[in-house]
Amino acid sequence: MPFDSTGKISFDDIYTAPDPRPFFGTLRRVDYHIPELAKPYFAKLIDEHPAERPTVLDVGCSYGVSSALRRCDATMDDLYAHYTDPAVLALDHAALVEADRARAHVDDLPFYGLDASAPALEYAVSAGFLDGSIHADFERDDPDAAQQKLLDDVDLVISTGCVGYVTEKTLTRIARGARPWMAHFVLRMFSYEPVADSLAELGYETAQVPGVFRQRRFASEAERTQILDTLDSVGVDPAGVESDGWLYAQLFVSRPERADALAAALENFDEEG
Repeated sequence: MPFDSTGKISFDDIYTAPDPRPFFGTLRRVDYHIPELAKPYFAKLIDEHPAERPTVLDVGCSYGVSSALRRCDATMDDLYAHYTDPAVLALDHAALVEADRARAHVDDLPFYGLDASAPALEYAVSAGFLDGSIHADFERDDPDAAQQKLLDDVDLVISTGCVGYVTEKTLTRIARGARPWMAHFVLRMFSYEPVADSLAELGYETAQVPGVFRQRRFASEAERTQILDTLDSVGVDPAGVESDGWLYAQLFVSRPERADALAAALENFDEEG
């Protein structure tokens, strides 16, 4: 497999298939589980949000994985088993969409996705995992009128691994509208500081939730070597963390409120979540 500019193996091809079977078939082999680890943290933020029915936007949502975990009341292993089942692999596209719509229960929370992959977004919406989507590159472009209308309704922005590829350019463009809460799982090889600094200019406070979260195993020894080199180059010590053979992320929560209130909320969040 080719490597991207960060030293990670590129999985670009699995994000552009018309359905998620290649996505889950490939990522199962590297024990990709961070959306499941993120699920209870996102649920707690949803519960704590002052909006009665907060609208959620998943940045880098691919096939709507975070929403599928919620709406199918599933684990990542459940989704892996489903999409690699020989009977499911034999379904045509329309039958797979129908099967997935039957799995996804109706959610009272509006759940939207932002991604660069049109096929992934189209599938997630058609399968009932997402209520709507934004196919855009906010690294390059401002939201158009229709996109901004949706962003103006967003209460909580989440992600499970896109920050580093998506930068403060995208997240500040999202934040300028409704000032949503944000919760981002960020690989340790990337700094969240540029995002936090840019959001601070919009009145946000940011705090890191204690701990680290396994994203996935290294796909090869070559990837392990390159990632450890990247971590070393940015001054992050991998000893006892990435050195054990996994990529790790940290959780950052940014909210437009006082730092003391955010710190208190996150202390409770860490104890109970």
